[in-house]
Amino acid sequence: MRFIKKLIKWFLVFLGLVIIVLYATDTDYLIKAVRTIYLTGHSTAYLEDYKKFDNQPIAIGTPQPWPNHKNYNTVKETSTLNNINKANGTIAYVIIKNDSIWFENYYDGFNENSKSNSFSMAKSYVSGLLGKAIQDGYIKNLNQPVSDFLPTFNQGLAAKMTVGHLSSMASGTTWDEQYYSPLSIVTRAYFDDDLEKVMLGLKMEKEPGKSFKYSSGDTQMLAMVIEKATGKKLYNYLTESFWKPLNCENQALWQVDSENHDLVKAYCCIASNAKDFARFGKLYKDHGKWNGKQVLDSAFVAKSLKPVYPNGNVYGYGWWLQTIGNKHFFMMRGHLGQYVIVEPNDNVIIVRLGHSKGVNNVVGHFTSDINTYIEEAYKMLGE
Repeated sequence: MRFIKKLIKWFLVFLGLVIIVLYATDTDYLIKAVRTIYLTGHSTAYLEDYKKFDNQPIAIGTPQPWPNHKNYNTVKETSTLNNINKANGTIAYVIIKNDSIWFENYYDGFNENSKSNSFSMAKSYVSGLLGKAIQDGYIKNLNQPVSDFLPTFNQGLAAKMTVGHLSSMASGTTWDEQYYSPLSIVTRAYFDDDLEKVMLGLKMEKEPGKSFKYSSGDTQMLAMVIEKATGKKLYNYLTESFWKPLNCENQALWQVDSENHDLVKAYCCIASNAKDFARFGKLYKDHGKWNGKQVLDSAFVAKSLKPVYPNGNVYGYGWWLQTIGNKHFFMMRGHLGQYVIVEPNDNVIIVRLGHSKGVNNVVGHFTSDINTYIEEAYKMLGE
């Protein structure tokens, strides 16, 4: 018994020393990482981790359910789709044809109203909010310097960085997109309770606007710009700009770094559901219109869905672009395989949410699961 007491005592001493070192080296965010992620059996952020963080609500206005297609749920999943859904832990799979729900199914205890983490699908919303801020007159255009809003970036190469560079991911900063390293800036940004301090500490690596480099930091900085420009919290601006006008059915949540600093994790972390996420894809499919009203400038939408840089023909302003055969898709994409995939010529929207995107878990690249979700949807549609 004495030995056990001594062991516990030394363990507590060791734990105390570790905590002191973490605070001394400004890595105390790892305490939160261990508590919210690693001790729950996960090695990275997961679908329902929003429950472990501070969130701000995104309110609904007048909800308008999607209509069901005349052929609603008359076709079942293909065997290939069944297999990948089981293997990758799909929680929602929805096919929307001609603006009507053609097929929907939910798995693993989730349903049509269940919230789950958008992860990087949030980037498309932030880029859309940039377009709205330009439309509303808060920001001049895509070429306005970031330093007009964040004076920290008014010297050297940083002074050349524009809001358009942030939306198209060409800032030239040192942000390094590593999801599974506990010491990466991505991990720090996810768990630190002062995200603005993290962002303002970024340095320049190369001249902005020269090439595409997938960077969550660019979207986070863009959110800070939009908040400075509008004088509005981003979750409120999203509510009034898109969530209410698009007649979303469920209140959403947007993670913030902490109650004290109240800065959204803009590169990720809107907790919502498949059919409400799909509305943003429909808005862009319909050139910024919703129920006949021009919610977002059509010229901005068109520009967003075209490649910006020769080395980045997979990305526009906040949207991923992919051509398969003679079909041209644009999509929202997030960590672990969150997708809103749109083919405007076919008037098809495919939504997949889930726990994993499979073994090809590469950041910033198209993975094979995307092709499968698309191909199987078209087989089900008979197209």
